[in-house]
Amino acid sequence: MALAHEKYLKEILIDEATLQERIAQLGAEISRDYAECENLMLLCILKGGVMFLTDLSRHIEVPHMIDFMAASSYGFGVRQSTGSVRIDMDLRMDVKGKNVLVVEDIIDSGLTLAFVMKTLRNREPASLKLCALLNKKSRREVDIELDYVGFDIENKFVFGYGLDLDERFRNLPFVGVARTDPETDE
Repeated sequence: MALAHEKYLKEILIDEATLQERIAQLGAEISRDYAECENLMLLCILKGGVMFLTDLSRHIEVPHMIDFMAASSYGFGVRQSTGSVRIDMDLRMDVKGKNVLVVEDIIDSGLTLAFVMKTLRNREPASLKLCALLNKKSRREVDIELDYVGFDIENKFVFGYGLDLDERFRNLPFVGVARTDPETDE
């Protein structure tokens, strides 16, 4: 019996073991950089960043808080940014005076994260940095400074490990490349 995701999967881009190894490395690097920090907040951008946040958090040895924000420039069934960013859910904690590390699944155009980072800077955190699992440099429309990057990837539509394909398949333990047309196998 074929798995439900197989007809949509062109190839596995980053397998589970490679993901977990790199996330452990990022956790160690963040732990070193924030070793003296007493008020570290990991701010996860929903929904895609949840799996990454959960695994990353386990590898960060510094005590930290976690909060969530949902922001989007994509609509249902849309595979590229609409260019219009909205905050669908704001965080619950005040970031003023905290060392905020934004945890994001993927940065491509940069429009969503530029908006989020500007919004957060206006709230006066002690520091503000960005950690992205995946970075699509070739798609960048605005300049975004990334402090921690899991993987630089080519301009391919990816799903799995928190990233959705029409709100499905976030649960896959790997990052896969989507077929452009699942019916014709391309």
